[in-house]
Amino acid sequence: MNDLGNIKKRLREFAAARDWDQYHSPKNLSMALIAEAAELVEHFQWLTEEQSAQLPPDKLDEVSHELADIFVYLLRMADKLGVDLVDAAHRKMDINEKKYPADQVRGSSKKYTAYID
Repeated sequence: MNDLGNIKKRLREFAAARDWDQYHSPKNLSMALIAEAAELVEHFQWLTEEQSAQLPPDKLDEVSHELADIFVYLLRMADKLGVDLVDAAHRKMDINEKKYPADQVRGSSKKYTAYID
């Protein structure tokens, strides 16, 4: 089993041991995920671009915990829905490569609808 599979298994066992699976519906997990994403954003609010890229070790540790929370909820939700995240990410990148051809969008932050016919 790969690392992702091991974490998924550990999350299942963690929830089962606490009888929390009953609360892990896709709806509830998506709500928890967005709440954790908001907690991540709080760490960067009011920082400059430079400050956000050079977090002090204690702040970086806090951010790593928020990222882990987001990852855990995302992986748990994908598991509940039967979504293979690695496969989904590859498929999404295939779509993005078509929507955002490098020769047309290099250096631009515009949405793909700004340059398609």
